[in-house]
Amino acid sequence: MTAQFRRLAFWGIPVLALTLSLIYAFQPQPIDVDLTPVVRGPLVATVAEEGETRITDIFVLSAPIRGRALRIEIEEGDEVVAHETVVAEIEPIDPSFLDVRSEAEARAAVNTAEAALALARAGLAEAHAELDFVAADVERMRTLRASNTISARALDEAERSFKTREAAVGTAQAALAMRQSELAGAKIRLLDPREARTRTGNCPCIPIHAPVSGRVLRVLHESEGVVEAGEALVEIGNPGELEIVVDFLSSDAVRIESGQRVIIDEWGGDETLQGRVSKVEPYGFTKVSALGIEEQRVNVVIDFTDPPERWSQLGHGFQVEVRVVLWEDGAALKVPLTALFRDGDGWAVFAVEDERAQLRPVAIRHKTDLEAEIVSGLSETDIVIRYPNDHIEPGSGVRQR
Repeated sequence: MTAQFRRLAFWGIPVLALTLSLIYAFQPQPIDVDLTPVVRGPLVATVAEEGETRITDIFVLSAPIRGRALRIEIEEGDEVVAHETVVAEIEPIDPSFLDVRSEAEARAAVNTAEAALALARAGLAEAHAELDFVAADVERMRTLRASNTISARALDEAERSFKTREAAVGTAQAALAMRQSELAGAKIRLLDPREARTRTGNCPCIPIHAPVSGRVLRVLHESEGVVEAGEALVEIGNPGELEIVVDFLSSDAVRIESGQRVIIDEWGGDETLQGRVSKVEPYGFTKVSALGIEEQRVNVVIDFTDPPERWSQLGHGFQVEVRVVLWEDGAALKVPLTALFRDGDGWAVFAVEDERAQLRPVAIRHKTDLEAEIVSGLSETDIVIRYPNDHIEPGSGVRQR
């Protein structure tokens, strides 16, 4: 082996290895991707939102009159029977304290009533005196008439005067009774709250009965105290008549119709509950979201379709999560939603053929948060890239990650 050959072999081998390394380094390598097959299976398109349970009919028991409500002994959760269970009782309130001027006026009224009573008594005595005189005169007239000493007309006038005086006595007695009542009323206006309570004794209270059978939901005025007419005391409802109210965005509410199936999750139980849309309210309202954005919302009312035994632990005001089923198919051709990307005005996926990525325009109809229904562009035998990225182009080599 000559020195020239050895020199060539010494430098040629590294140069060849470097050349092969550069060729391998710059040669396009297959891109590692996640692959998934196009399958047929159940697909359910829903719109989800958090809602709240409520009893269908809540009866608010209020005070019929102004008075002092006694302490309500009934507790929340207790059962009540319509027109039998006494929920609350109301008694008359105590009089208010008199200020200095009002008290002086009341005492002056008492003095006036006492003077009027004395005047009435004097008038009654005068009427009695006049009556006694006329009565004696009538007796004399009758004796004289019997002996024909006076005329019949004179006797008639004497008897008329007697009857007039009798009427005057009755009038004086009525005036006396009236003045006595006025004096009693004037003295009552001087009563202070403490004295009035001692005089009340066992005053009959007004009982307030439950209007319907059910359970007490809330006691709004538990302690004894003065209540105004119409003030709420107790809320009563039937927990067996429960429904769900959900405020959906108006853009979602227009796709919801009465009778659609509802899936109820996150209510606290292990099983999913079933329901049905009973009503979409015809008016919307503005609600500020947690981000401070004003949103137009519409209330959707949902009824339970499961037996009450399955949701008996729910009560009024419990939070649940509902999903209204807008569309469902048990054998839809579907792909993961992450496999789709926009291609112009339409949708597309990368299908894999012979370890090469091929661009496939597709048409979709329904989609959920995770999957989409394929109408055209793919078949069940196709495999697509689950998470396409910017490095993948039509014809790029790919391999399973």
